[in-house]
Amino acid sequence: MRPTVAPFPAARLRRTRKSAAIRGLVRETALSVEDLIWPIFVRDGNDLAEPVASMPGVNRLSIDRAVAAAQQAAELGIPALCIFPYTDASLKTATCEEAWNPDNLSNRAIRAIKAAVPGIAVMTDIALDPYNANGHDGIVRDGEIVNDETVEALVRMALAQAEAGADILGPSDMMDGRIGAMRAALESAGHTNVCILSYAAKYASAFYGPFRDAVGASGVLTGDKATYQMDPANSDEALRLIQRDLNEGADMVMIKPGMPYLDICRRVKDNFGVPTYAYQVSGEYAMLQAAAQNGWLDGEKVMLESLLSFKRAGCDGILTYFAPAVAKMLKAG
Repeated sequence: MRPTVAPFPAARLRRTRKSAAIRGLVRETALSVEDLIWPIFVRDGNDLAEPVASMPGVNRLSIDRAVAAAQQAAELGIPALCIFPYTDASLKTATCEEAWNPDNLSNRAIRAIKAAVPGIAVMTDIALDPYNANGHDGIVRDGEIVNDETVEALVRMALAQAEAGADILGPSDMMDGRIGAMRAALESAGHTNVCILSYAAKYASAFYGPFRDAVGASGVLTGDKATYQMDPANSDEALRLIQRDLNEGADMVMIKPGMPYLDICRRVKDNFGVPTYAYQVSGEYAMLQAAAQNGWLDGEKVMLESLLSFKRAGCDGILTYFAPAVAKMLKAG
């Protein structure tokens, strides 16, 4: 039903904007710390926080520092972390075996965080790019990113992460059929309560560059990812992908990137009504940080405004590198 408004002056829409108190009473959308998932990058070493040059304020953390980050998140009320590994180049191969090594960097980080902060939810990334000598999310054969062989590898990766104690698995690979294969394997292995937050609508975006720097994939990537990630021109296709992944057993769905795809977030939420998330990706974060550091934008205001836009578009939560800064602001009131 379309809203109706009385004619002026009976309706003066500025009445409800006259003070902060009244604006608060009629505010339609709210951002809370429970909406945040904090992506962190882990690396080998001890007591290390290595800056990511293209992401001001973001570091690659040794596992002990990642545990400290988890403790900080818990104190701030952030409900979940998402782990991304910076894998040593010597461990990257064309067949990606390190991806399902029970003692790889991600799995060691999962175990350490869950041991120290059992109440925080640990989300993981399922894709082969951190382990792939070719830098792709899937296995490459004769220049082609092969689907079915990649799915088999991703299932092994999912089981290893579930065994390590992951609460939420985040398949970001965009292979066909991987959600159903993972769900079946998890059920068979007794991991019935492990959630799948599928990157169901992940676009072949230019906004991922700083992330690839952070995980060490930029220098090894050959070609692009357009044969498996979505065309930025498409919207209806996103709905087909969401429907497929839900049918295969996804518990939650993700749109990635975030702000350039708020229309997709709204369509997904309106059509399916399922837990819907967006990833405010590295390029979005880097742009806002760079503008703020140059004095071109008010950093705190644009940070909050950008995150509020996700909630207004229908998202239930956001993966954002701003999570600790936002949580501190929200906690301070």
